[in-house]
Amino acid sequence: MTEKETNYANISTYKNNKMNNKSARVIAFYLPQFHPIEENNKYWGKGFTEWTNVGKAKPLFKGHYQPRVPADLGYYDLRLPQVRQQQADLAKEAGISAFCYWHYWFGNGKQLLENPLQEVVKLGEPDFPFCLGWANHTWLNKSWNREKQTVIPKPLILQEYPGKKDVDCHFYTMLPMFRDQRYFRIHGKLLFLIYAPLDIPNFKYFKMRWNELASQNDLPGFYFIANSEDISNIKNPIIREFEAVSLCRLYSAWNIEGKKVNNIVIRITRNISRILGYSLNKISYKKAIEKIDTPYYEEDRVYPNIIPGWDNSPRRGPGAFIFHKATPALFKKHVKMILNRIKDKPDEDKVIFLKSWNEWAEGNYMEPDLKWGKGYIRALREALEEDAK
Repeated sequence: MTEKETNYANISTYKNNKMNNKSARVIAFYLPQFHPIEENNKYWGKGFTEWTNVGKAKPLFKGHYQPRVPADLGYYDLRLPQVRQQQADLAKEAGISAFCYWHYWFGNGKQLLENPLQEVVKLGEPDFPFCLGWANHTWLNKSWNREKQTVIPKPLILQEYPGKKDVDCHFYTMLPMFRDQRYFRIHGKLLFLIYAPLDIPNFKYFKMRWNELASQNDLPGFYFIANSEDISNIKNPIIREFEAVSLCRLYSAWNIEGKKVNNIVIRITRNISRILGYSLNKISYKKAIEKIDTPYYEEDRVYPNIIPGWDNSPRRGPGAFIFHKATPALFKKHVKMILNRIKDKPDEDKVIFLKSWNEWAEGNYMEPDLKWGKGYIRALREALEEDAK
């Protein structure tokens, strides 16, 4: 560890002052897969949570940073309000403006992992803004645990879109969240992000109906944001029905955005990696952040994603995609590159999504670990403070 990197890891003297004149609002994606549920027990084994994969991870090559061990918060359980408060305190320390909870609605009233946010709303704590990201995708036998994978992925819980009654049911189920004074807004409207926007059969109706129901319930309406991992989707007519796009160029590091041939090559190398027991799809984080950067982030309706790291080998084994040698110092550089891209936007559109707060099994988290401590927390805050000067 270099002297500069050691300084990031050692923040015992770090002062938890409030951010002043923040240059951007950072919204962190938040995974609620850290408490036992019946479906986890059924499909992945008794007591399964995200920590199960994290704890079993092993290094796949020399210098591979695995396993990742949590520090300040330990192997937490999101059913505990003390844990949720500690997370909010750390997020404030980092200069984060809100959590975007991944919300699993499969249709016909079927939800999963809803307990943590329900408790946040019920108890009124922690006092920290939040919004919802609809993770509208089928759960497959490869979704959370590589040991259950088959050659052809097997669907376990289908994402369905039953029709108009379900659109209404979905809205009213989430109404207590929308009414909460902590719910995050953009341009005065309720932020609602959709993970797979092109999968919704009739988004135009969904948007119209939810805004209609919002008006009937004295709410200001919705600011719908489409998640996209491909620049080519930005001009899609369906995507343009959304108010904005959250652009996550994670896979741009492997040059597979919108390129079918490269996608095929990547799939082949993933299979070879599994056979060899060695990941061929790794790239240095330093190179990755250069490839992630794009002038598209300068558009008002395009909200960039910042990525502190990526290593989904705890879930995927040798077939993983890996950003190798990520550090807080490089993450700070990445954040400042993105802040520079959005500097001329209207203040209300200076929005950045952070992927992610706590995706531990994807090596994609801000929470303290034994190697870096609060290094990433400090790096983000410093980048925001320096940009605001």
